[in-house]
Amino acid sequence: MSAVPKIAAVDWGTTRLRVWLLDARGAVLDERRSDEGLLTAQHKGFATVLDRQLQDMAAPENLPAIVCGMAGARQGWVEAPYVDVPSSLGDILGAAVPVPGAGRDVRIVPGLAQRDPRAPDVMRGEETQLAGIAKLIGSGSHLVCMPGTHCKWVTAEGGAIKSFGTWPTGEMFSVLAQHSILRHSIGDTPAKVSPESQVFRDWCKEALSDGDVGARLFGIRAAGLLSGLGQQNAAAALSGLLIGAEVASAVRRFGRRDTPVVLVVSGALGALYAEAMRLDGIAVTIADADEAVLAGLVAAARRNGMLAEGVAE
Repeated sequence: MSAVPKIAAVDWGTTRLRVWLLDARGAVLDERRSDEGLLTAQHKGFATVLDRQLQDMAAPENLPAIVCGMAGARQGWVEAPYVDVPSSLGDILGAAVPVPGAGRDVRIVPGLAQRDPRAPDVMRGEETQLAGIAKLIGSGSHLVCMPGTHCKWVTAEGGAIKSFGTWPTGEMFSVLAQHSILRHSIGDTPAKVSPESQVFRDWCKEALSDGDVGARLFGIRAAGLLSGLGQQNAAAALSGLLIGAEVASAVRRFGRRDTPVVLVVSGALGALYAEAMRLDGIAVTIADADEAVLAGLVAAARRNGMLAEGVAE
């Protein structure tokens, strides 16, 4: 590599790990992805995994690293205590926790906690994505949707995170498709769902109209038995039903905003959420999730004095 790496940026998920080498301006020099997430690193050792990844990337010895995600969980490398909301993005990034005895300067960005007894919630990793879209939510009032296994909806005001909620829609789809009566309708490997599927749209509209999931779930099984709903369309129906119900629920909880919902997404899942919001008359602004987490890690490195201030190219 021609330029010299200044820092490693690390997104440590439960099952996946992403590592970027950055120059002094925060520009990407190299990138690696692996399956050595939290579950693997707990056994191999976090320092061991990171050191080998950096060695394989020919990174300089003792290169510092800024980390977000599950490495900061209680069962992770070093617990990075939650920052309570409401909190500014700057204060969140500034609370990064150093890892003692790592052999290099490693800081872990903390997650967020909502300690409202009526709506307790936590997030870890998504806060860095929020910092990465600061230009979109740095002023005014905004609603952010971050789809995933556990989808996060976040309210931001004037660059501060006010509140958030988690909808485990992706996990619900997996559980229902694999471990409920619907497995007979969907099959062993659920088909990929297209936002252009009329079945997805129809079931999504039904859920948007009343948000009633429980009373409609068995209808997917019944439609297969009575009207020949095939496996691909059964998966589309379940996806439409769950995503539509989530959007309806989030709108009831947080209300609509004068500005579009900021949808932080990567991959095909984002298109399904965008279509569900379109069906509900909600305008969206799309932000790339991979770009957001990297931009957030760069911002965290700068906030902690690990990179000079400047604009990444």
